Amino acid sequence: MYDLSHYKLKSEPVILGLESSCDETACAIIKGRMLLSNCIISSAAEQAKYGGVVPEIASRAHTEAVDEVVERALSEAGVMVNDIDAVAVTYGAGLLGALLVGLSFAKGLAYSLNVPLIAVNHIRGHLAAAYLDDIDLKPPFVTLLASGGHTAILHTTNYTHFDVLAKTLDDAAGEAFDKCARVLGLPYPGGPNIQRAAEGGRTDIAFPSALVKHSASPAFSYSGLKTAVINYCHNASQKGQVVNVADVAASFQKAAVDPLVENVVKFALQLGVDTVTAGGGVIANRYLREHLSAECKRAGLKLVLPQVKYCTDNAAMIAAEGLNKYLSGDFAPLSINAEAQIPLK
Repeated sequence: MYDLSHYKLKSEPVILGLESSCDETACAIIKGRMLLSNCIISSAAEQAKYGGVVPEIASRAHTEAVDEVVERALSEAGVMVNDIDAVAVTYGAGLLGALLVGLSFAKGLAYSLNVPLIAVNHIRGHLAAAYLDDIDLKPPFVTLLASGGHTAILHTTNYTHFDVLAKTLDDAAGEAFDKCARVLGLPYPGGPNIQRAAEGGRTDIAFPSALVKHSASPAFSYSGLKTAVINYCHNASQKGQVVNVADVAASFQKAAVDPLVENVVKFALQLGVDTVTAGGGVIANRYLREHLSAECKRAGLKLVLPQVKYCTDNAAMIAAEGLNKYLSGDFAPLSINAEAQIPLK
């Protein structure tokens, strides 16, 4: 019988994290803030054959991999399954079928061990990746979130709450990277290939900045930037001109990234916060990382920048956010369902 009425919180619990929102089947184990293991089995190579993620293929791949990735994580961590104090799992946002694989496994494991089930918002997982880079990190700080589904600047006031300072009005940065890569004929996944193409390019194509004025505070828009790249390539094709992919990629990357960096630093200084963090798949972009590091250094701000492997989808970040929720006693019922879309909250 599943009964947590007598469960006692631990200061440094062993938490198993599961992530299956897209094409990565991942499991990680933490003890307190210490990461013990982080294992991933990816179906990205299979997805690349189709130019993007096919939900049915992703779901099947998760079903085939989830047992193995959990066994790997336990072995790498050197812990037994009965040592697990809580199970944290992504319940949204993502591909519904993919999410259900991880969530169903997590429910069964939590039930069998009679330990708390912790439902994690995938985006909050990306934000919690900063704690993996600096286990002593404490709020408040200003966070740059840039992923395939969200782009925002946040004021993290404590371990469980943040205020949105600025956000995109339409497309997210990661979505724009992927769509522009497709227009340029670059393979999936788009973000890393835009970065590679841009390394030999010039930034003198005048694409519109992603920054827009919205009410009294700044906001971002990637729809116009994406359309500008599409139109530039289309017009060149109509004139029989060869598109310089490196120059387009570099110019797009600069227009997409610079406003994010400039504004996260500006907000940190305005709020008197001395630390900046970052999270989300776009934070793996080398140009963004170098530019953000340089601007924070120039402004005298501490930058907590997760390693690239913690920016893309992984279970370590889910376990890290799971610890935040665990310590606040925020547990989920076994009846919780997966959600393809959930708000940034």
